[in-house]
Amino acid sequence: MSLNRFGGLITGTFNPLTDQKTATVEYLVVAGGGGGGGAYNDSAAGGGAGGLLTATGFAVTVGSAITVTVGAGGTGGTQANGVQGSNSVFSSITTIGGGYGAGEGGGNTGGSGGSGGGGTQGSAGGAGTSGQGFAGAGSSWSGDYPSGAGGGAGSVGVNNGNTIPSGSGTGLCSTITGQRVFYAGGGGGGTYTDTVVSIGVAGGGNGGVRNNDYPNTPGVANTGGGGGAGGGNAATNYTKGRAGGSGIVVIRYSANCAPPANTTGNPQILYNNGYQIYIWTSSGSVTF
Repeated sequence: MSLNRFGGLITGTFNPLTDQKTATVEYLVVAGGGGGGGAYNDSAAGGGAGGLLTATGFAVTVGSAITVTVGAGGTGGTQANGVQGSNSVFSSITTIGGGYGAGEGGGNTGGSGGSGGGGTQGSAGGAGTSGQGFAGAGSSWSGDYPSGAGGGAGSVGVNNGNTIPSGSGTGLCSTITGQRVFYAGGGGGGTYTDTVVSIGVAGGGNGGVRNNDYPNTPGVANTGGGGGAGGGNAATNYTKGRAGGSGIVVIRYSANCAPPANTTGNPQILYNNGYQIYIWTSSGSVTF
């Protein structure tokens, strides 16, 4: 005899909650978002979202520890390019960190990554990774005009016009945790206006504007959102691009199967709608 996880007495020789190991899991793996570019006189570009992969029916090996790595967001640049986000890993699944947003000046191209970072002053955005994210926006104008936004897991960044800011790449919605959450949106590009803000979506940060009337913002933690860019001619402490959001790893499978034999990294554990759900916001492992 044994006790189930609710404290009730179980009779017989087979208990599916403690004896039947799962063979497959559903997963969501999101990498860290790229950092936004930094600005001083001219506007900078938004960071790309971290790569995103999700699927059902992923086979796991009972008794073997499976690596879980949660990628950090890249730091923002100071009058320079941001830094690419870090990869996230679950077993053999690897998502690529978001590409950096280009810093002001000289027509800088955005960095490639899970989704690409935006480009500045007439240059292209960085490339995304097939199946994980899309390219960042280029900047179609030279000089002081808006710079490109980062790409997202759902779409490319939108190229800007003369005085209109570029739109960041959209993210994707997942219900794997039991709630609707958007992940992996691109960071907004910087603008050279005082009032028009390039809004980041699905965890992406907002781009800065001229003279810091609306400060730029970082990507949201554990969404893989790209960092917002610096705006043109901003106050000294707001020229820096903002960091990308950290990534996340989530798995779930039937609540009728046994829980893992061991986990590390302190995952959050939920039971919802017939599933047991494990959410990592820091690196660790799981053994079934």
